[in-house]
Amino acid sequence: MPKIIGGSLHEHREQTRQRLFTALSTLMSERGFDAISFADIAAAAGVGRTAVYNHFSDKEALLMGFITFETERYVETLRRSLQDVEAPVLRLRTYVQAHARLKRVFHVAPGPDLRTVLSRGTQQRLREHAVVVEDILREILVAGIARGDFPEQDISTTVALINACLSGRQIPEEQPARDRAILATESFVLRAVGVEPAHA
Repeated sequence: MPKIIGGSLHEHREQTRQRLFTALSTLMSERGFDAISFADIAAAAGVGRTAVYNHFSDKEALLMGFITFETERYVETLRRSLQDVEAPVLRLRTYVQAHARLKRVFHVAPGPDLRTVLSRGTQQRLREHAVVVEDILREILVAGIARGDFPEQDISTTVALINACLSGRQIPEEQPARDRAILATESFVLRAVGVEPAHA
């Protein structure tokens, strides 16, 4: 019988899932999703292949579990950072800063774009996770337009353009280049939504 990790079966399951997520993330950053196997993930996680199948039916199910976990954690952190911020301009700045702190951007991992190697059903579920984050940005823009802080605009197009800008942006790790890059990104996004420089 395999050794139980943690003090209970629940802890064992959670810790095994975390090991699998960490292994998947590390391997994806090195090789890309298409170039790794369940055996690679199990070995990197330090668990048997059977343990992987006990949690996830296939590699795509593991990826979805990982992205669901990461998205929920990100959204929770983002909403917490926004809860005491009222002004839409400051909320938009906070949104940009939160995106800049993201360590994992799945579509820029090595190898082919994830959208080209996943099944249609998994692609749709990935899109649903993106919508959860987009809805927060949408709320910020709607409130800003209602208050007159942002001019009237096509919100769906603006959301898509802002997230495309943020997703493709490589923020340096070193200071002071990091702070300069985040500030420049904030300024760019604020100009893009029509905030006057005096109010940015």
